[in-house]
Amino acid sequence: MRRTRGFTLIELLIAMAVVALLTAVALPSYTAYVKRSKVPVALDGLSSLATRMEQCFQDTGTYTSCSPCGSGIPTPANFTLSCSIANDGKSYSASATGSGQLSGYTYTIDSSGSRATTAHPLGANSSCWTTRGTSCDT
Repeated sequence: MRRTRGFTLIELLIAMAVVALLTAVALPSYTAYVKRSKVPVALDGLSSLATRMEQCFQDTGTYTSCSPCGSGIPTPANFTLSCSIANDGKSYSASATGSGQLSGYTYTIDSSGSRATTAHPLGANSSCWTTRGTSCDT
């Protein structure tokens, strides 16, 4: 009487095919999830910058006297915050531009409170930062 042990080659190939298929489906979803999880930090940085700019405007009546566009705000990882003030000192525009893994993402806010996604790998939405379904998620 002969006893067999282990797996046959066919069984191993089927198991490897199943693992490869699951990996091919799961890895891109996970990568996209990790990228999306890093975006709110940039949006928080922009909101914080906007709050400081508005506080400065309330105190002085102009954005020009504000320290260089709210300097001192922690820069979010994988994003660069930038700001420009209009010549008359009555308006500003700030943006968070992605770098490294998040290059291709750009979000903006201005003195009127208008938020926009100006660059996104899947297409920009100029009316809001993020969407939930078909409506803006503010």
